[in-house]
Amino acid sequence: MAGASSDLKLLGAGPSPYVNRVQIALNLKAVNYEFLEEKFGSKSELLLKSNPVHKKIPVLIHGDKPICESLIIVQYIDEVWASGPSILPSDPYDRALHRFWAAYIDDKFFTNVKELSTADGEEAKDAAVERIAEGMTLLEDALGKCGKGKPFFGGDNIGYLDIAFGSFLGWLRATEKLAGVTLFNEGKTPGLVAWADAFSSHEAVKDVIPEIDRLVELAKMFKARAQSQSAN
Repeated sequence: MAGASSDLKLLGAGPSPYVNRVQIALNLKAVNYEFLEEKFGSKSELLLKSNPVHKKIPVLIHGDKPICESLIIVQYIDEVWASGPSILPSDPYDRALHRFWAAYIDDKFFTNVKELSTADGEEAKDAAVERIAEGMTLLEDALGKCGKGKPFFGGDNIGYLDIAFGSFLGWLRATEKLAGVTLFNEGKTPGLVAWADAFSSHEAVKDVIPEIDRLVELAKMFKARAQSQSAN
């Protein structure tokens, strides 16, 4: 819960899915924190000091200790505020599965989504859509295995993999709108369609995921800026 807290600060920006991960995790644990908004196109002195290696958001500052990288922060939150709902599964194998698929989402799946948003021509666009569809099929299967027939990857409640994937929902919807495609297909991935609705309406999530129209405008701005830079 975003609120005044001198002990816990989150450096971030609302449209960032990586920042959203941390916000959702803190909401699940009912932890108050101070949100320090970073301006697009600039990096504050506090950010550069707190994350001198990557110089990126999000950064969680607990007391005077900075923690960087979104999924590492989520794991830290789960361990420090252990009295709240568990985010990572208790079983070692289940934890490994969640971490595997979270790495897949960051390393491969969302890379394909970004390629769709920048695809030049119908052939490149179709190829990107096909790769995303393959990824969605894999994640549909992962939902069944990790969730064991329950609504979320974490079972009855949101867990680590839900946060890792669900933080991208706003950008996935924005990509659908911009590219004129359907990524969440009721016929092919009914489990993910139901999961996306349940995740988006969860109390810890619904006020975190940015509005789609805002993300669409941001995506247009990013694309125009990239095209301008490549032309120079």
